[in-house]
Amino acid sequence: MTESGFNFLKAGIKPATAMIILFQCWLARKQLLQLFFLTMSWEMGNGQLHYYVPEEAQHGTFVGRLAQDLGLEVDELVPRLFRMESQSHGDYLEVNVQNGILFVNSRIDREMLCAKNPLCIIHLEVIIDKPLRVFHVEVEIKDINDNAPIFPQKEQNIFVSEMRMPGSFFPLEGASDADIGSNSQLTYTLSSNEYFTLDVQKNHDESQSLGLLLKTSLDREVRATHNLLLMAKDAGKPELSGTVQLVISVLDENDNAPSFNQSVYKVQMAEDVLSGTLVIKLNATDLDEGSNKYVTYSFQNRVPLKLKSMFTLNSASGEIRTKEKLDYEETRQYEIQVQASDKGSNPMTGYCSIVIEVLDVNDNAPEMSLKSLSVPVPEDSQPGTVVALISVSDRDSGTNGQINCFLHPPGLPFKLVSTFKNYYSLVVAEALDREQVAEYKLVVTTQDHGTPSLSATSNLEVPIGDINDNTPTFAQTTYTVFVKENNPPGAHIFTVSASDPDVAENALVSYWIDEKLWSLSSYISIHSESGKLYALQPFDYEELKLLEFQVSAKDAGLPSLRGNVTVQVFVMDENDNAPVISMSQEASLLLMAPVMAGHVIGKIHALDADSGYNAWLRYELHAGSNGPWRVGLYSGEVSTTRILDEGEIGGSSQNLLVLVKDHGKPVLSATATLSVSLMASTQLMQTDSRLPRMGGSSKPLVDNVNIYLIIAICTVSSLFLLAVIVYIVLRCQSQAKETMMYGPGTATLVCASEVGSWSYSNRHSHILAGVSSEAGIKNDLMVFSPNILPPPGSENQEQVLCDSSIQVYIPFL
Repeated sequence: MTESGFNFLKAGIKPATAMIILFQCWLARKQLLQLFFLTMSWEMGNGQLHYYVPEEAQHGTFVGRLAQDLGLEVDELVPRLFRMESQSHGDYLEVNVQNGILFVNSRIDREMLCAKNPLCIIHLEVIIDKPLRVFHVEVEIKDINDNAPIFPQKEQNIFVSEMRMPGSFFPLEGASDADIGSNSQLTYTLSSNEYFTLDVQKNHDESQSLGLLLKTSLDREVRATHNLLLMAKDAGKPELSGTVQLVISVLDENDNAPSFNQSVYKVQMAEDVLSGTLVIKLNATDLDEGSNKYVTYSFQNRVPLKLKSMFTLNSASGEIRTKEKLDYEETRQYEIQVQASDKGSNPMTGYCSIVIEVLDVNDNAPEMSLKSLSVPVPEDSQPGTVVALISVSDRDSGTNGQINCFLHPPGLPFKLVSTFKNYYSLVVAEALDREQVAEYKLVVTTQDHGTPSLSATSNLEVPIGDINDNTPTFAQTTYTVFVKENNPPGAHIFTVSASDPDVAENALVSYWIDEKLWSLSSYISIHSESGKLYALQPFDYEELKLLEFQVSAKDAGLPSLRGNVTVQVFVMDENDNAPVISMSQEASLLLMAPVMAGHVIGKIHALDADSGYNAWLRYELHAGSNGPWRVGLYSGEVSTTRILDEGEIGGSSQNLLVLVKDHGKPVLSATATLSVSLMASTQLMQTDSRLPRMGGSSKPLVDNVNIYLIIAICTVSSLFLLAVIVYIVLRCQSQAKETMMYGPGTATLVCASEVGSWSYSNRHSHILAGVSSEAGIKNDLMVFSPNILPPPGSENQEQVLCDSSIQVYIPFL
C-alpha cells in the first residue's frame, strides 16, 4: 500500500473510497499532461497542419477536417470568406467551404508531381478575412507501388575479352523504379551460369553499382556468346519486377581497357555561364599499343536525352561543354556517365561519372502576389487597419533570395508591415480624408540582397470610401432677391445652391424653408431637389415689402448634416396705382376783383399709393383750359398769371381742368375740375343785399364781407393748427413704429420738397421675416423720393433719395 493509502486509512476513509479518489486524481493528471503536450505540439508546429494522402486516390477522397483542426467554427466559414490556395501546384486538392473538409479533387501522380524526391508535399494556404488570418497546411503525398522496375533497354550487349582474368568487373545498366522508399528498393537476380556472377555495390550517394564478375576464364573458341537473364524486383507490396536480356560476346586479343584517373569527377559551374563553356576535359589511357590504344569518348546509353541536349562531348578530345543555359532553380546538380572505348579489333571500354554542381546567381527578380485587398478604405479608418495582404517570393536562394519590401512615393498615409515570413500587410498609418485625396496610387517595390540587386514593382490603387463628414455649405451667408410686384403666381424668383464635398448620398442635398417663426407657405415655396424658389401668389408692394426667411440644406447621409442660409426677398414697386385727388373732382371758387397777378386761388391735393418716382406727382392744366391761369408743376397751386380787374367780370363762371400725373411707366393720371367765378365788390354787396335779414333789420354789405373774411381766417388758422398737431402725432407714431419687430404693422411715409410734395400711405403694408429673433431688430424701410426732384427723364431720376428729416405732409388750404 502506498503512503497516500496509509494517509487515507489514518483519516478514516474506507479503502474502496480511497481507491476511487486515487483513480480520479490519476485521470486528472493524465488529462493535464495531454493538454500540455497538445499545446506544446501546436506551438512547435507554428500553426501548421500536416496531412497524408496516398497517390492515385480517387476524386472525393477524404483528407482531413481542415476547419475543425484549425479551430474554426463551420458556420463562420462563409461569412469570413474562408478560402484555400495552392502555392505551386494545380487543383489536386479542394476544400468544402460549407463544412471545412479537405478532399482530393483530381488524380495525383506522385512520380509526375515530385519525381524522385523522397518528400512530396503540396503546400496550401488557408486565408480567412474579418479578421484576416493565414494558415499553412502541408499535404504529404504517400507513395504506392504502382511502378515496376524498368531497364533502359530490353537487351544489353557486353563485350568481354577472352584475355580477361577471373574477378574482372563488367558494369551493367541497372533498372530504375519511379517509386520511392521501399517501393523503389531493388534486388537483382541473375540466371544460373558457370562463368558470371552478379555483383551489387552501394555508392557514396546510396545508389547501387551493378555489374558482372567473371568467375572463370573465357574461351571464345569453346563458346563465343553467353545469354543471361537479369531480373530486378522491388520491395513493394505487391512485388513488381522487370527483366533485361544480357548478350555477352567474348572478344579476342585486346585485353586492356581504357581507364580514367578518377571514377567520379566533380565540377562547379555558375548557372549563368554562356553556351559552349568548357565543363571538363577527360583523359582516359589505354596500355595497349597501335589501334588498341586510341580512345574515343561517348555518353553511356543510360544518359537521359535531356542531358545530351544540354551538354556536348567531343569524341576525340574528351571535352564536355555546355550546350544550353543552366538553371539552378530547375536542377542544382547534373550527373553524366561517360565511357571511353579503344579502337582495337575487340574494343574495350572504361567508365567514369561527371557530377556538375550548379552555383546560384541572382538571375531571378522578386515576385509579388496580392492575396487580399479590402477597398475602398473608409476615410474614418483608424491607423493600423489592414488594407491588403501581399506575398513576395524569389526563386533564388541564400542572400539572392532574401527580400525587402518598400512603399512609394514617400509621405503616403500607408505603410508596409512584415507579418509572416515573406508576407507583408499594407496598413493605414495616418488619418485619411477623401475630400483631399479620393484615391491613392501606390507603388510597391521588392528588392533582393543579391549582387547586383534585382527588384520588381507593382502598382496598387487604393480608393478612399466616403463618409458623411461635411455639412452642405452655401456660397453666401445671405442672399438678397429683388422681385417686381404683380408677378405671376408660381414664378421662379431665385435659386439657392449648397455644395457638399462628399459623394453619393452623402452629397445628395435637399432644401426646405424653415418656418419656425412665420408661416410662409402661402407666399414662397422651394423645390426640394433643385433649390428653386417660387412665388406662390402675386406680390403687392403696397402690402408687402420684404420677406426674410431661412433655407435649410440637408444631405442624405447617415447621420445627415445640414446648413442654413438667410434669404431676403425685396418686393420692387411698379406703377400700378393712379393718383387719387383728396378733394371733390369738381370745386367752385368765387373771386372778388381785382385779383393780383400770382394770386393763389386754390390748391389741388392728390396722393399716389405707389413709391418713388411712381408716386412723384405733377400738375398740368388741360389744353382746353384757357385764361389767365396757371398751376404749379409739382405744388398743385392754381394761381393767376396777370391782374384781373372789374372789366373782365363776366356773367358766367370759368371751368379749369387740372391733370394730375405720376412719373411711372406707363404714366397714370387723374383729373380735377375747378369752377372759377370773378365778381366785383359791388356785385358781391348786391348779392348780399338780396339775402333775407334776420330780425327785420339789415347791415351793410361791407360788414357782411368782413364777417366772412374773419370766419375764413379763423377757419384757416384752425385747420393749420390742427394739421400741425396731426403731423406731430403722426411723427411720434412713425418713430415708435420704426423700432418695432418685423411683422404685420402700419406706417405712413410722407415726403415733402421745396418744389412740390408727394405722399404715400402703407397703413396696410407689412414686412414678413422668417429668421430667428437672434438676428436682431432691423429697419428695412426705404423711401425713394427726392428732396429736390429733377425733371423727368434725367439720368439721375432713379437715384435721388428722400430726406428722412422732412418726411411730413402739410396740406395746403
